[in-house]
Amino acid sequence: MIQVRDLRVDYDDVCAVSDLTLDVPPGDIYGLIGPNGAGKTTTLRTIVGLKDSTYGDILVNGVDLATHREEAVAVVGFMPDSVPIYPDLTLREYLDLFAASYLIPPARRSGAIEKYLELVDLTEKSDTMTAGLSRGMRQRLLLAKTLLSDPQILLLDEPTSGMDPYGRALLKDIVRRLGAEAKAILISSHILSDLSEFCTSVGIMEKGRLVLSGRVDEVAASVLGRVDMWAEVIAGEEACAGLLAADPRVTDIRREGSFFFFAFTGGREETSDLLSALVSAGVRLASFGRKKEDLEQIFLKVGAKEVS
Repeated sequence: MIQVRDLRVDYDDVCAVSDLTLDVPPGDIYGLIGPNGAGKTTTLRTIVGLKDSTYGDILVNGVDLATHREEAVAVVGFMPDSVPIYPDLTLREYLDLFAASYLIPPARRSGAIEKYLELVDLTEKSDTMTAGLSRGMRQRLLLAKTLLSDPQILLLDEPTSGMDPYGRALLKDIVRRLGAEAKAILISSHILSDLSEFCTSVGIMEKGRLVLSGRVDEVAASVLGRVDMWAEVIAGEEACAGLLAADPRVTDIRREGSFFFFAFTGGREETSDLLSALVSAGVRLASFGRKKEDLEQIFLKVGAKEVS
């Protein structure tokens, strides 16, 4: 749904983004990470048409942003890092204002507002003035505003900034659900522990360049040389132990009760092959999977700095 090719963006004599190419297909949750000044926000603002590119191509849902900007951005929801909150409006009034600007018909506005207030767990605050919201609640309100038009593509710039643990957990759950609905999501954040929990793909930016990009598991295997896995065995423990020990891609096997923990150097196809081999050997499994990759470890291994 998002296709960027050879994108360059300049501010006067400063190059903010240089020769950037990335793809975010439907259902993908793409985490864009990098230190301050890496070009993440500029990339998002250019994709949504708020900043002109110097050169390069951007297709949004198959529409060329350069020639059909209004049509392209009509399917995009953009949540910037900071947006003014009108202090003299209640939450419901605030959302109603934006629902009108999104040309949502009056008959549908109330239902849409209630739906997204509930989604971000602010229904009980709906008649509260926005001036009384905490920073985290403001972020949740901005997310509700962004989702009002039911966009097919979401660009989220530091969405968890200022959120408490509850708000961050809520946002992560919402993003996962939106990804499951086949929406394309591009999310910029410096809180790498959050992105590790829900991103399916990742891009690392440094000094305006995308230095690494791909599916999280593939990037982890490429950068770290291994992924951590587990197998929970119901029956066939000895067969499992023998098969793992004989596989050259498997190292650091550790057994704890019914669980086998091990490092694996293969990709997704090789992981599928390993699972098939275990089942064919008569091993009954209660669970089998990969540990969530540590984006901070990947980031530091690549060489970038200043990201928490």
